[in-house]
Amino acid sequence: MKQLNRVENIIFLLGAIMIVVGSAANLFFQYWAPYVFAMGVVAYVLMQLRQSYDGTNVTIRRLRRIVIVSDVFFIVSAVLMFASIDNIFGLDHITYIQYVHNKWVATVLIAAVLQLYSSHRLGKELSEETKKS
Repeated sequence: MKQLNRVENIIFLLGAIMIVVGSAANLFFQYWAPYVFAMGVVAYVLMQLRQSYDGTNVTIRRLRRIVIVSDVFFIVSAVLMFASIDNIFGLDHITYIQYVHNKWVATVLIAAVLQLYSSHRLGKELSEETKKS
């Protein structure tokens, strides 16, 4: 798996920190929270997409697809966080409350669980692959 260089690792880590800060700040109704969260998501997702795998291990390829699905959930979370500030989709009030308002929490949770699972399994699979080589 392609490793990130030092600058990319710093961007990756800052993105993750910004995701956490943006999520926590949004719980305290800070107006700037969605912007910090969205910038963190962009940095985090872009650095994860830079890590590619060119091998033939089916398990690692599957885990990479899970990471990409998780990245999509992070992006959806950022959009929903902005939508929770105001009804940007133009929905009626009841529909907005049912389907949009604060639903970003669920998508962040799904993304985080997928990231946790895939990163744990990827570490094991990559170490086993390097032992075989």
